[in-house]
Amino acid sequence: MVRLGRSAAVAALAAAVLALGACGGNDGKSDAGGAAGGGSAEAKTLTLWHYETGNSAMGTAWAEAMKEFEASHPGVKVKFEEKGFEQIQKTAGMVLNSDEAPDIMEYNKGNATAGLLSKQGLLTDLTEEATKRGWDKLLSPSLQTTAKYDERGIMGSGKWFGVPNYGEYVMVYYNKDMFDKAGVKVPTTFDEFTAALDTFTKKGTTPIAMAGAEYPAQQLFYLLALNKANRAWIDSFELYKGKVDFHGPEFRYAAQTFSDWVKKGYIAKNSAGMKAEDMGVAFIGGKFPIMVSGSWWFGRMQEEIKDFKWGSFLWPGQFAPGSSGNIWVVPEKSKNKDLAYDFIDITMKKEVQNLLGNSGGIPVAADPAAITDAQNKELIENFNKLSTQDGLAFYPDWPAPGYYDVLVSGVQELINGDKKPEEVLDEIAQPYNDNLADIGN
Repeated sequence: MVRLGRSAAVAALAAAVLALGACGGNDGKSDAGGAAGGGSAEAKTLTLWHYETGNSAMGTAWAEAMKEFEASHPGVKVKFEEKGFEQIQKTAGMVLNSDEAPDIMEYNKGNATAGLLSKQGLLTDLTEEATKRGWDKLLSPSLQTTAKYDERGIMGSGKWFGVPNYGEYVMVYYNKDMFDKAGVKVPTTFDEFTAALDTFTKKGTTPIAMAGAEYPAQQLFYLLALNKANRAWIDSFELYKGKVDFHGPEFRYAAQTFSDWVKKGYIAKNSAGMKAEDMGVAFIGGKFPIMVSGSWWFGRMQEEIKDFKWGSFLWPGQFAPGSSGNIWVVPEKSKNKDLAYDFIDITMKKEVQNLLGNSGGIPVAADPAAITDAQNKELIENFNKLSTQDGLAFYPDWPAPGYYDVLVSGVQELINGDKKPEEVLDEIAQPYNDNLADIGN
């Protein structure tokens, strides 16, 4: 990892603040609750950041929540600023430690992200609010895992530092027209899945749309490891409940298989430099029969795919990356915390939850009878099936700060063939084990 000197760090902080936008909440006024939240509405602005696109399920539902918030808080405006996932991922710590912190923001859950910020004292303890406002009753114990962090920043217990209002998981999107043309049926086992990949490759089609420069490739790598894993291994890797052998059957299989899939042509070699947006646009454009990625794409698929039929199915295995969705966090330096709590409340309301579900999202507190679209019902049912079979396996970058970039680098080397699988495993093991030593495990 690169360590910055004092002058470089100051410059980086300044750049981060400029990149994310100077957006103070209420020109220095003190905390004030909204009219519906107990207190006056002196604070005229709630500054909110998230990184969902406008036509995604979450973007649609949260836009409605902003309207409801302003309607129920006369004189208060929401100042919404859309940020990139990578943008917030890389600069949140610096920005939230400055005077430019928003009042509320979407942030990635897990030890390496929300856990790290909670340990650094940059997030507000929401435990009292969670009990008072009933968030602890709306969210099942499994969904609360990513809301709570202990003093070490490890998820699953301790205080509430975030609130999720949707679920998510990684699945397989597929182009029905391309499947039909190639004579491929939806696979129900891993052997059938690899046979489908073979069929497409032999017909001259690269089957899997991929993005090595961001999260998709590392999530596929993790899926392959999960096909050899059990719950004890997942808890050891994600929650530090045991030791992880990076040259054990799980990761060794993942690295070797991923490398083999590149050699076989299942994954394009030029995908090492591709970003998630490139991957999604290529699949939406009908250039690939398969895209392995998250439910956060679902609403966009419904909105943008016009020229072919598409569907989705569960990854053929017991486990898949997934959990509650990203979480609402309230920065410790938020100028309008009561307003932030009120906004979270609105995103948990049945009306907003139902809209989220009907827009292609996975709500946590919707009325099941209110979800009318067949595709959306299937999405939610598959999530419930995965959850019921104890199949939500969190995400591979969660365990250690900076681990996201470590995994991006590792899978890019597998795609490029720059390093052997065993060398990549050594590379991803070191930062993980260093973090274990740092937290005293």
